[in-house]
Amino acid sequence: MRRINLPFIFLFAFFYSCQRPEHVSQRELDNIAQSYVKLSLGVGQYSPLFVDAYYGPESWRPSGKKKDVLPYEEFKWQCMNLMDRLKDLDNSYLDSLELLRYNFLNKQLLAVYTELDMMAGKSLPFDVESMALYDAVAKEKGQAYYDSLMNNLDRLLPGSGDITERYLAFRKQFIIPIDKVDTVFKAAIAEARKRVKKYIKLPDNESFTIEYVQGKPWSGYNWFKGDAHSVIQVNTDLPISIDKALDLACHEGYPGHHVYNTLLEDRLVKNMKWYEFQIYPLFTPQSLIAEGSANYGIDITFPLKDRIAFEKHTLFPLASLDIDEVEHYYLIKNIRKQLRSYEVEIARKYLSNQLSKANALIMMRHYFQFSPGRALQRLNFYQTYRSYIINYSVGEKLIKTHVEEQSRNKQERWHSFMEILSTPRTASTL
Repeated sequence: MRRINLPFIFLFAFFYSCQRPEHVSQRELDNIAQSYVKLSLGVGQYSPLFVDAYYGPESWRPSGKKKDVLPYEEFKWQCMNLMDRLKDLDNSYLDSLELLRYNFLNKQLLAVYTELDMMAGKSLPFDVESMALYDAVAKEKGQAYYDSLMNNLDRLLPGSGDITERYLAFRKQFIIPIDKVDTVFKAAIAEARKRVKKYIKLPDNESFTIEYVQGKPWSGYNWFKGDAHSVIQVNTDLPISIDKALDLACHEGYPGHHVYNTLLEDRLVKNMKWYEFQIYPLFTPQSLIAEGSANYGIDITFPLKDRIAFEKHTLFPLASLDIDEVEHYYLIKNIRKQLRSYEVEIARKYLSNQLSKANALIMMRHYFQFSPGRALQRLNFYQTYRSYIINYSVGEKLIKTHVEEQSRNKQERWHSFMEILSTPRTASTL
């Protein structure tokens, strides 16, 4: 009888399984992802805002000395090479989650490619820029839409005359005293966390630190540090209204940026070993999902009736504010939220040199009821982050539509929302 060499057969079977087309595709995707991380870190050396978060191996950071000028051609070649490798990869063997990963990497690399052009001085039309960087374009709603909202706001505000002056006067009764901001914000974030944990399982070690800062072009910021930990910064340059405390608690914390980054780390980095999610390049399609989900997360966590009840019962007393005008305040807040999508129109015209700085400030003061200081702060945001502004309104609408069209009840909405937070998504894959 002929002797069978079992060890050889097992070795051959193992070797064959490793060379199966689906395994080859997955390994190549892993290699491309690792190179994408290293490329993004390299680009980040020359653009201080580009890498918003990184908690991967220190050995992946650039080891050589930073050059005096951007190595544009070198980075562009690396980016094009990775995009070509993705194009050549046989994605027919990838499952649905891996296909999301494939599409995510493709869109992220296109954004890196575009950002390199912009860093080198290339100017793009606003909508071209937003599509290349964020995988989306903001549609224009027309002047009549915003003028109609302004008429509604005019009717709701007490008094007569200038709308902005009337709103700022009305708003004064809802400003948190500076010595109570920390107490109110901590209470808001604690309640948001408690509500979110009813529907989303978070790692036991997740945590955050709160800091209060000044001199920033934003109201709040989440800096994700890895291992389910964030630093949440609140800008105290300007007065903070009582509703802003809960907006920031949800947007920056629960179920916003902190939860989004924590879920990506837990599911995709730790469980799937998809290490590209150890980095968050800011000017990429990932930001539309991050900002859109953070905005939508406010309303899914605190439906209006629940929100008003919680603020009346908890936040207003902590801030020593009167609750008499709360419902009226939220009617006004709802209209002002709809008006804020006009920011895209103003930023588009201003950044395209179709609107002067003076006129941009006038329009922001009129349509958003900004104080002079707030208007300047926001204009600084447009100048710094450019078409990033679309991510808030376009992202929120896209995610709201996706979640609510697929859901029949609260439980299903939370499940659909969590899937967005914990899978590789861009606008086009929604």
